[in-house]
Amino acid sequence: MIEDAIALVAERVRAGSRRDLVECLNLVDGSSTADRGRTTELLDLLYRMERPDGWVTGVTGAPGVGKSTLVGTVASELRARGRTVAVLAVDPSSPRTGGALLGDRTRIGADPKDAGLFVRSMASRGALGGLAAAAADAVVVLRAAFDEVVVETVGVGQSEVDVAALSGTTMLVLQPSAGDTLQFMKAGIMEVPDVVALNKSDLPGAHAALAQVRAALGWAAPDSGGWTPAVELVSAAMRSGVDTLVSLLERHRGHLREMGAVATRREGARAAEVRARVLRRGGELAIEALGEEALGRAAAEHPEMSPRAIAASLEARWLAGLRAG
Repeated sequence: MIEDAIALVAERVRAGSRRDLVECLNLVDGSSTADRGRTTELLDLLYRMERPDGWVTGVTGAPGVGKSTLVGTVASELRARGRTVAVLAVDPSSPRTGGALLGDRTRIGADPKDAGLFVRSMASRGALGGLAAAAADAVVVLRAAFDEVVVETVGVGQSEVDVAALSGTTMLVLQPSAGDTLQFMKAGIMEVPDVVALNKSDLPGAHAALAQVRAALGWAAPDSGGWTPAVELVSAAMRSGVDTLVSLLERHRGHLREMGAVATRREGARAAEVRARVLRRGGELAIEALGEEALGRAAAEHPEMSPRAIAASLEARWLAGLRAG
């Protein structure tokens, strides 16, 4: 009976039920262990319901470059081309509530009357890599219901390249005169994008920045699939160049399909997500086995020990318990 109810929810999500879609996203974004089995079964069903021509585009870039506004205009252009679109905007977490702090949906400007456009904010909850831990699960839900899923990360950092593993196409958003190019090269970010959008192209220095970005992309390691990352000058605020940018994004997916590289990317993404989940869950299991109180007690009882040494002793205790069991 429970299995039938879960299958019915999955079918309603696939058919476009906004209420069931929101309930599923709330479920995967929740932290309750009681729902873990139900969530896994639901996601397994939805994973097999993915739209055959669906696509995930990851969008990253430093705070302030206009990612959310650009994502909104890209979504509008995709809607004009007859595609249904879901946007998953991963925001910084509120230190008090743990919820999404900035609410990027307010800058994306979704029309609530448009059933083919859906925007969801998700708190990062301190997750490294620019993505919330539940982002991959949310993408599974959204891929079953929409043609296009656009994932916007918190903002570029030294380790913020996880979105590339989740996406078929990765877009990096820059702006002129931000002094970001050298920093991106140091962080390895320039090896990540398939497409670069140089936003706010109406600002001074846009064409000089364009040359810098092209040079930086030339120094990055080449794409094994034979795709040369392309740069497009756009202005999201003025809606300039967005149609050309969307065509460029579509050209990239066409290239991957022509090269037979889509399955390879998907397999790599699956392997990376499995590894990440095992790592996360291993840590959760250790804390559950030791108990939250034990962690705090060990820190209080051994002020002479460094946190690393205390953690190592607790890990040894946990491993000893596993071997004994």
